[in-house]
Amino acid sequence: MAKAKTIFFCKECGLESSKWLGQCPGCKEWNTFVEEPVVKKSVTGTPLRGKKVEPARLSEVSTTESARTKIGIAEFDRVLGGGIVEGSLVLVGGDPGIGKSTLLLQMCKHLVEIEKKVLYISGEESMRQIKMRAERLGQFQGELLLLSETNLDTVEQTIRSVQPQIVVIDSIQTMFKEEVGSAPGSVGQVRETTNTLMGIAKGMGISIFIIGHVTKEGMVAGPRVLEHMVDTVLYFEGERNAVYRILRAVKNRFGSTNEIGVFEMKDTGLKEVHNPSEYMLEGMPEDEPGSVVTCSMEGTRPIMVEAQALVCQTNFNLPRRTAAGTDYNRVNLLMAVIEKRLGMRMSDCDAYVNVAGGMRINEPALDLAIVAVILSSYRNRALPEQMLIFGEVGLTGEVRAVSMAEQRVSEAKKMGFQACILPQVNKKVISIQGMKLIGISNIRELLEYI
Repeated sequence: MAKAKTIFFCKECGLESSKWLGQCPGCKEWNTFVEEPVVKKSVTGTPLRGKKVEPARLSEVSTTESARTKIGIAEFDRVLGGGIVEGSLVLVGGDPGIGKSTLLLQMCKHLVEIEKKVLYISGEESMRQIKMRAERLGQFQGELLLLSETNLDTVEQTIRSVQPQIVVIDSIQTMFKEEVGSAPGSVGQVRETTNTLMGIAKGMGISIFIIGHVTKEGMVAGPRVLEHMVDTVLYFEGERNAVYRILRAVKNRFGSTNEIGVFEMKDTGLKEVHNPSEYMLEGMPEDEPGSVVTCSMEGTRPIMVEAQALVCQTNFNLPRRTAAGTDYNRVNLLMAVIEKRLGMRMSDCDAYVNVAGGMRINEPALDLAIVAVILSSYRNRALPEQMLIFGEVGLTGEVRAVSMAEQRVSEAKKMGFQACILPQVNKKVISIQGMKLIGISNIRELLEYI
């Protein structure tokens, strides 16, 4: 009996090789090659984008077929760029138990209410289990079609016979094709399954949502090429023991990336948070050293968060540094700038920096706020109340301009803040009545307010 032919390909970029390689020549990543059996594909097939195979002029292509469908969940619509695009393939990733299935079942609930034909396919739960979870979300006003199946050939036949407008696959790691010899969830199965679903979505104009589990590194399990094939990649983030969840777009061919939607987990499902800044600042201490409010831009939305720091003398030879909600290396860099440019001894101090509220912020606009709270805790002096601080800090201690500064200041004014410390360059181009703007060009000027 002839031995089945196998090939090796990279999980990150999809590069194929006849033998195993330690480092991928394409993406330069290490230990990413996996062995998979060769899948014999038919040389004939249906075109991916439709029946017409001749090239068409750009002026002849109609965009009316890709009209958006509003889900009815404002935060979800915002992240998608205004609604579901017809024929799109959307990947939703997140940790187990974070609420991915609940979110998409709530989406189905709203879609059937506007008389959309929705098919929910689960490879992890029986139809009875789905019904029990749906009853917790409230009464469904329309008919939702359910299917519990893992064989992709059966799933494809069902989709073609039922002709739904929206399909949910829960999850991509449970689906398998019989012609692929590997087990469900393997790299080869995930790649071939996604390719088949992409052909269905583009060829039949059906919007398909795929749920994908993530690895311990926080990436969607399977080949990285999976994220390149789909139109939109959404990550559902948050701590399982916290009530807040963040839906983040990291790729979107039909809208802006890094857009977020904020939800609150309740016993009846996920509730939208229309004003995240108010929620993030709840319980903020008053007149306490080491605490200040800053503003981060998530896509087009300004979100105000509290930055905290605790600086104290260390009892060890090597001081301890901890950062929660922001980049640890960035905190070390800013402390080095403080020690060098302000002459403050930080090498014998423990430092703990935290962004309250459970959000993770990596943008440079947080730099000035981190410097301010470190100085505040070090000197044990509270910053003025109702003051916002943002700006990027360079290695020489200069304060650089940040993007969308006017939107940040406007959000602070809506929340009742009275003063704002910001880069001098941004202050020159902002004119907002009723807000005291303090422009600084170097971190030395911060010492006047601490």
